[in-house]
Amino acid sequence: MTYDIEKTCCFTGHRIIPQKDRSFLEKETEKVCISLIEKGYENFIAGGALGFDTLAEKCVLKLKEKYPNIKLILTIPCKDQHKNWTQKDKAVYEEILSLADDKIYVSEFYSPECMKKRNRFMVDHSSAVVAYITKVTGGAVYTVTYGVEKGREIIFIRP
Repeated sequence: MTYDIEKTCCFTGHRIIPQKDRSFLEKETEKVCISLIEKGYENFIAGGALGFDTLAEKCVLKLKEKYPNIKLILTIPCKDQHKNWTQKDKAVYEEILSLADDKIYVSEFYSPECMKKRNRFMVDHSSAVVAYITKVTGGAVYTVTYGVEKGREIIFIRP
């Protein structure tokens, strides 16, 4: 991957989004992305997971219509991450996968470490982390903590 880190951000967030928060989260994610684009960001890395990742990926794809220079880069923990998802979720994932500008698979197969490896990769290749966090545990918290350790700008989106 040869993207300019200073023009790249990544997303992290929980997989479960309460329905009452979804509309707000969609609008705020779009506002944050537009603000980043106006600051010169061109590359948006997302992890291909359910929940906030999917919401953020859809947002970037929508914004590509107005800002054709931006790129959606999927950093996926393993090739079969979606094997146990519902048919509906698999269909959305496959569509996003087909529209992404780049796809990076961190591991061939699932392992307990592949999610953390994916999250570290995203932070290591970004200068900002856009985060949706409502609890104090989980992969998103790990990713934000790692981002802080690496000196990345952390942008929280909270309902």
